[in-house]
Amino acid sequence: MAEGLELRKFLAPEFIFGAGARQLAGRYAKNLGGRKILVVSDPGVVEAGWTKDVTDSLEAAGLSYVLFTAITPNPKVEEVMAGVALYQAERCDLLVTVGGGSPIDCAKGIGIVSTNKKHILDFEGVDMVTSPMPPLICIPTTGGTSADVSQFAIISNPMERVKIAIISKSVVPDIALIDPVTLTTMDPYLTACTGLDAMTHAIEAFVSTARSSMTDLHALEALRLLSASLVPSIRNPDDLNLRGDVMMGSLQAGLAFSNAILGATHAMAHSLGGALDLAHGECNAILLDHVIEFNFAASPERFERIAQVMGLDLRGLPLKERKKALLRHVRELKAQAGVARTLAEVGVGLSDLSLFSEHALNDPCMATNPRRPSKRDIEVLYEESL
Repeated sequence: MAEGLELRKFLAPEFIFGAGARQLAGRYAKNLGGRKILVVSDPGVVEAGWTKDVTDSLEAAGLSYVLFTAITPNPKVEEVMAGVALYQAERCDLLVTVGGGSPIDCAKGIGIVSTNKKHILDFEGVDMVTSPMPPLICIPTTGGTSADVSQFAIISNPMERVKIAIISKSVVPDIALIDPVTLTTMDPYLTACTGLDAMTHAIEAFVSTARSSMTDLHALEALRLLSASLVPSIRNPDDLNLRGDVMMGSLQAGLAFSNAILGATHAMAHSLGGALDLAHGECNAILLDHVIEFNFAASPERFERIAQVMGLDLRGLPLKERKKALLRHVRELKAQAGVARTLAEVGVGLSDLSLFSEHALNDPCMATNPRRPSKRDIEVLYEESL
């Protein structure tokens, strides 16, 4: 069958993008019929003032709410279940979440459990969520995770030291209120890590075996925006135009990967994050160039297109040199963004790699990687990243 004619679906929530979008939470919660709202956030976002902007909006709309902020980075199973207990005790009927990927994924977990009446761990995998969640409104405050538009929820299970991936159209939010102004309180390192996460989303979606013309469109636009704006936004944190381009790049990458899924970088990053509670964006950044090098031969024309969109002129270069140019550019971008640590520097040892590789091999994201790796291939990629 000709490429482009395979069956593909494309799923996206309603989203409102622009300065001040966060202040529309009350209006949309009311439109969705909410009477008692569980607002899910975290202490850092509360301190930055973004949570109050949202709760003020709910109050202005005459809606009552209860706040849940007992969430740590890489949201844990027990945090989800504590949120469910509060949601049920307060008789809530709608979720609003303000924050990065951790509060958003936790809110998704709360929604899943509150209507499906089982433990969050029972939903691991693809299409395991049978009943719709309560209405969910997301207000992202980082330019990277795109949890606000995706059909993914990633939850950490500290008992097993793994992250589980829940992938279902049931976890796509009803509405995302995407406000670039919220990025102005991110520190440079968080900006770098989340931005490189978004870039990884775009690259992996573009070479995914489940890609389509629709996901390609969003992946390439994300790469164009992020390549031009991420490093300048780190150096000029108050420039709203740059922050807007990064946030739009994150949104475009989210629309791409939510539908094309991802690849080995994310599968391996999930394994690391689950075992060592590391920052997800940093894990992706550490691994990205090594995985590109591994995957390049499986889809050279796609990686060349990625290089071109990132601003590289590859004309006249032999294939080997094109690959080198792309890898050099990605490594320079990481260095300019200030993400320079290795896996060894974040606490990974050689003795960990066999177990991490096993977990990565079983991650749903590995299924759409353009090159099928063996367990030993994954171990070598981890070794190269030490």
